[in-house]
Amino acid sequence: MNIEGQAALVTGAGSGLGEATAHELARLGARVAVLDVSQVNACKVVDEINAAFGEGRAVACQCDITNTESLQAALTQAATALGPARILMSIAGIGSAKRIVGKDGAPAPLEDFARVVNVNLVGTYNVARLFAAACAKLDPLEDGERGVMVFTASVAAFDGQVGQQAYSASKSGVVGMTLPMARDLAQYGIRVCTIAPGLFATPLMRTLPEAVQQSLAASIPFPPRLGKPQEFAQLAAHIVTNTHLNGEVIRLDGALRMAPR
Repeated sequence: MNIEGQAALVTGAGSGLGEATAHELARLGARVAVLDVSQVNACKVVDEINAAFGEGRAVACQCDITNTESLQAALTQAATALGPARILMSIAGIGSAKRIVGKDGAPAPLEDFARVVNVNLVGTYNVARLFAAACAKLDPLEDGERGVMVFTASVAAFDGQVGQQAYSASKSGVVGMTLPMARDLAQYGIRVCTIAPGLFATPLMRTLPEAVQQSLAASIPFPPRLGKPQEFAQLAAHIVTNTHLNGEVIRLDGALRMAPR
């Protein structure tokens, strides 16, 4: 699919990997809906995109991806402002690190596990189902394609560390639904792929002490540095343009395999 002229939805676009992806899609000529739980962050990104690529290129849509009413309102707002979307970048997510048995001997709170799975897995599915239902009604492009979805997992889906039960389970779920969803939506010409990033220089990562960041970067075989959000964005955009990529999960991690802790 040629990105230029298409409308795109990017969840979690108010910062980090989502922000970089929204900028990259706009640079390549897409009209971008910046979806984020933070209205302030979404508006900041939209202002930057419109200043760089022209007024009206992006619109801010505040929403909670786990709340269908909130999400549907954002999708309707995006479609009204930018036209029907053929591209979905599902990047919104949260992290968690809790041992299943705490230092005090108490079991980990079930609410924490449920919250992470609800945002990362159920939220991703919620966006996907609403996007797919709308996209399936669009006229096919020249090669029969109607749309493409790119999900965000993590290397933790494969090498989860101590305390990452909730996060790893949620991201493994995203990995697990990629192929069956691609097969399900093949009849409509909608592709589905997932990126599993490793250690990236996101705002969350930058909250860690510099020594910790350097130690994490040194654990990556090559290049021995944290990933750049732009590198994630470039891969996400390539998936859109390479029509034969479908049902695939791609690790983007510099050959990193996470240690137990």
